[in-house]
Amino acid sequence: MNEGGIYLKLKLRKVIAFLSAALLLLTLPIPGGVKNVSAAEKQDVNEDEINAIIDDMTLEEKIGQLFIVHVYGQTPTDPRYENTNLNNNRGGKNFQEVIENYHIGGLIYFNWSYNIGTPLDPEQVQFLSNGVQEIAVEQDSGIPLFISTDQEGGIVQRVTEPGTVFPGNMAIGATRSEEFAALSGNIIGKELNSLGINMNFAPTVDVNLNPANPVIGIRSFGEDPELVSKLGVSQINAYKEQNVIASAKHFPGHGDTDVDSHYGLPVIDHDLETLHEVDLKPFKEAIDAGVGSIMTGHIVVPALDDSGLPATLSKPIITDLLREELGYDGLIITDSLGMSGANVVPPDRVPVESFKAGVDILLNPPDVEVAYNGMLEAVQSGEISEERVEESVYRILRAKMENGLFEETQTSPDKLENIGTEANLQAAKDIAEKSITLVKNEDVLPVQNDEKVLVTGPSVAKPSLLYQLLEEKGVDGRSYATGTSPTDSQIEQAVEHAADADKIIVTTYTANTNERQREFVEALQRTGKPVIVSAHRNPYDVMVFPEVDGYVASYSYLDVSINAVASVLVGDINPYGKLPVTIPDLYNLGHSLDYTDTSLSAEGMKQLVDELAQQDEITDSQTTRALTTHLSAIERFEERELGDKVVKHLESFQDLIAHFHETDKITDKAYSYLETESLKLHDVWTTQE
Repeated sequence: MNEGGIYLKLKLRKVIAFLSAALLLLTLPIPGGVKNVSAAEKQDVNEDEINAIIDDMTLEEKIGQLFIVHVYGQTPTDPRYENTNLNNNRGGKNFQEVIENYHIGGLIYFNWSYNIGTPLDPEQVQFLSNGVQEIAVEQDSGIPLFISTDQEGGIVQRVTEPGTVFPGNMAIGATRSEEFAALSGNIIGKELNSLGINMNFAPTVDVNLNPANPVIGIRSFGEDPELVSKLGVSQINAYKEQNVIASAKHFPGHGDTDVDSHYGLPVIDHDLETLHEVDLKPFKEAIDAGVGSIMTGHIVVPALDDSGLPATLSKPIITDLLREELGYDGLIITDSLGMSGANVVPPDRVPVESFKAGVDILLNPPDVEVAYNGMLEAVQSGEISEERVEESVYRILRAKMENGLFEETQTSPDKLENIGTEANLQAAKDIAEKSITLVKNEDVLPVQNDEKVLVTGPSVAKPSLLYQLLEEKGVDGRSYATGTSPTDSQIEQAVEHAADADKIIVTTYTANTNERQREFVEALQRTGKPVIVSAHRNPYDVMVFPEVDGYVASYSYLDVSINAVASVLVGDINPYGKLPVTIPDLYNLGHSLDYTDTSLSAEGMKQLVDELAQQDEITDSQTTRALTTHLSAIERFEERELGDKVVKHLESFQDLIAHFHETDKITDKAYSYLETESLKLHDVWTTQE
């Protein structure tokens, strides 16, 4: 597509802005002749250009820029979904009509609206993105679109296989790794960018404090506001590197509730001190990091606004706190306006009240025409000034310019090579493997090859897949899947299957809030066989059956995590993850176990090397000597308490085992055990330093 042709309508504006800047330069005294325009002067030029665009826009076009909406279809004019779009109040029969009718500022892609298939068809999504952008820039205003989605990783990700599927935020929280957070953000950002998606409603920086939270849970990095802040900022910076606008959500913090704002109106009863020290801290850090947008939550926070209105409709929260007190001048976006938590006023008033509260972008209204006309009438009647609309339009255009949308709207097919590369998939695998947390082990793990197991649990927690993976590793037995809430007959059947098993592995899915899953596990415990629970969503399940013999948390039911769980259960991988949340009355934040019985020291690691050599996990005596010699040097530095030397030589040791692993001198298992122990020891000495 000819880029110059697309922007012909903007050429006059750019010429005017350029001449204005040139005239300004001619009036300035410049010693030594001409000099380069400063960063501040470049900003002035952009400001002139933005204002020139706004001056040429109609009121209707300005109102349209405030909306990001969803439309059904796989192509810009997909004929298969015309009735669906009309029946669901999308504002037109296809993308083209919606863009032309309402001059919208952006689109949001979903799987259920058929924009992104499962599995992903990269060519189709890129074609859709390029097509809708072409339509947008051919309109009179010539303004490109935000193309957005929710690609958090974990349970909320629209781009799946053959794209890279990550285990999610709480899994990253269990690794405690800013590097993993950044790596996941870079990969997600690059893959979205390759599909023509330029805005991601992620990361979730809510601090999850409530085990019964039905909507956040594993979407959070954890309960420690410091950890959530660090990992959130790492992802935000990674998205910026990939030219994708990030969105920290859900302001002012959705972590301590037992109500899902999709279906009700949660109340956060924290006092001001707790709000600022816990809930707001990750948002403050995100603002300092220059996050491109912040998404509001449909939550009532009485300490900030006693009106009973959700934050999305609250001027004290959006304008007084976020804009003025916290000094945020980026984009403020509502959560989806179709959610129950936002619908506390009539449908035509929801966008109006949100906008009056101080938001810039009105996300996903359930009826595009009603929402748009509600805003238009509010401006025409004087309830909302056109100047206030222009403030938000300015921020929207500034964000689009800063992210290069006016320069290039078309995404090259060559970029699709970035989707699901071997390196990307390995990164997701590494994160999943490092996240698995061994919480309890009464000498029942690892599972041995001569033991027969029953793997059972709700089908959503994938017991059949887990058993298949264990079987591939030489474990005998069977699997039996139940419903999410097991019936009496399913419980009886599982107990019968357990009769000839040596051990029972139960995969659970938010069992702490599911009475039938609790009863299911208890029935299996009564068999007298050792019961190991592998929690495949929230890590809190053990609260309702604390007497199980073993407990593993994976924070995910996705295949990448189930593969990691299988490797941990048989001992191929040494568990590394630490609880990113507290299990009330049972396990503290940071609790973890592993399979080593040696001390966490260089001396203990030397003993581990000997054990691995005896198990033939190290291929030759020369490799064993090299590892032992290196650890002996570290041991001497430990004795002299030279922490910097210990840290430096541990990092060299990690390079050494990586080399031996690549050259098949040590097995995958040996590498896992030596790497995890060296990382834990490194953390000990880094903390001391």
